[in-house]
Order: sequence, then structure tokens, then C-alpha cells
Amino acid sequence: MKVSGTALGGVLLLEPRVFHDERGYFLESWRDDRYAAAGIPPFVQDNVSWSRRGVLRGLHLQSPHPQGKLVQVLHGEVWDVAVDVRAGSPGFGRWAGFTLSAANARQLWIPEGFAHGFVVLSDEAVFHYRCTDLYHPETEATVVWNDPDLAIGWPVADPVVSARDAAGVRLRDLPPVEVAARGAA
Repeated sequence: MKVSGTALGGVLLLEPRVFHDERGYFLESWRDDRYAAAGIPPFVQDNVSWSRRGVLRGLHLQSPHPQGKLVQVLHGEVWDVAVDVRAGSPGFGRWAGFTLSAANARQLWIPEGFAHGFVVLSDEAVFHYRCTDLYHPETEATVVWNDPDLAIGWPVADPVVSARDAAGVRLRDLPPVEVAARGAA
């Protein structure tokens, strides 16, 4: 597995080894010891979503009960975005986007303290994500996908968004997101 840092401190791009033959391919999508060596903690919940072309989901986070997420596309292609929302972070408000697809088998590690979203570029996409904390709907927050202060360069002009995502807040109106160090008392 190839692990690459990104412009956002803590966000990692992972490229599992893919073994191809005439039948198709095989890859390890998770192996505790290898991912732990890359600094990725254990997970407690897996989620899968299916979406059509042009659907934009996000930018989601939980505070408190932040979730780190390991994300991967199982079918299709998306453009995936992480935004640093950690209070006091030198990268606060910075974002990065990555193309994830079934064809490139890339994974993205998004640590706690980042908002996350993606838009579907293919006719449809199946998106898988593993989370470090359980879903707590009462603590979920949404940063509006088109926040002018972030100026994210989404590769779609008129995405399909849910009512909840359309009603998200601007990052500057989000209450401070505090992320405790793992293992801290």
C-alpha cells in the first residue's frame, strides 16, 4: 500500500496494491496492522451510499463525537473533498479535492476535525466509508457546499443536493470544532 500525505495536515491518500488477472482484480481494503502503521485508528461503523451523476453529499461533520473516515468508491467515480474545520488549526478553512474511483482504487483518510463531501462524476457511484465513531445525528453539522469563503472548485455547475445540505451553514458561522488528541484523558 502506498501512503501519501496531502496539503491538508493529517489527510492521507492511500493506494492499496491491486492484483489484476483475466478474472478481474483483488485488493485489501483494510488490514488493521498496515493501516495502524499509517496512523489510522480502528473503526466502529461502516456505511455505504449509492448516488446518481451530479449528486453532491456534504459537507458533513459531527461535533462533538467527531468521526475520522476512510472513504473509497466501490463503483463509479466521485470528486471527494475534505475541509479543515479544526478550531485553531493553521489549515483552518483550507480544502483539498481528490478523484476517487473504482478504477483507481484510491482511499482517502479524513481525520477527525474535517468536514467531508463528494460529488458523483459517473452515471452512478457506490461510496463506502468506515468511521471511527458512531453516527450521532444530534451532533451532525453541515457546512454549505457552495460557501463563498471556501470557494471549492466543484467540477459540476448545478449539483443535486438534499434540502439539509442546501441549508448548511457557512464555515464562519459553524461553532468551533474541538478535536481532542487520541488517548488524552
